[in-house]
Amino acid sequence: MKDGRVVKGVKFVDLKEVGDPVAVARAYDQQGADELVFLDITATSDQRAILLETVAKTAAEVFIPLTVGGGIRSVADMQALLRSGADKISLNSAALAEPTLIRQGAEKFGSQCIVVAIDAKKVGNEWHVFTHGGRSDTGREVVSWATEAAALGAGEILLTSMDADGTKAGYDLPLTKAVCEAVSIPVIASGGCGKAQDIADVFKETTATAALAASIFHYGEVTIPEVKKVLKAQGEVVR
Repeated sequence: MKDGRVVKGVKFVDLKEVGDPVAVARAYDQQGADELVFLDITATSDQRAILLETVAKTAAEVFIPLTVGGGIRSVADMQALLRSGADKISLNSAALAEPTLIRQGAEKFGSQCIVVAIDAKKVGNEWHVFTHGGRSDTGREVVSWATEAAALGAGEILLTSMDADGTKAGYDLPLTKAVCEAVSIPVIASGGCGKAQDIADVFKETTATAALAASIFHYGEVTIPEVKKVLKAQGEVVR
């Protein structure tokens, strides 16, 4: 989300508006999505709070787990989001700036509630962690940070490949595999999905437990039931 609207870009730039977040969320709930992720991509860079009203309106309309991130700087911010209807909290920039925030959130709300989002981009021969909506290279190596986040109490890793994001060329399998092998908590693969088979491939080639997709659903290129049909045909267990 940006400025209260659903947007999608390529490699975190050239954002195009998709629609109203509540309406989009309602449609995905009706289609059979297993979870929804709302990321307010400019909340941190604009130094403002996340849009609690939008979260509350969405939570009233959908009945699947809702993960929300962007602009969260404290346990109080997490509590406000949970009270607005979020089921999980996604931490990114704030967790890197203050890693103990992961532990604080896990201790108060449970590890299952804390998702650490990692925006990864290849720099030289290694993957670096980027923050502030992909604008800032922290210099941190991705696998190292994922391992630390898990040790601090994160219940899930939301791993987005900035290089693959919006390209529809498939998930970054080497990146996903590297992080999955380094941690024992669930990893959500994100970035690059262009067709249903890409989701099947990320499950076949890595131990990712979920796959996030945006463009193919936002633009009606494939439906969630169609994806699940492909996955079932290839032996994957889906809801």
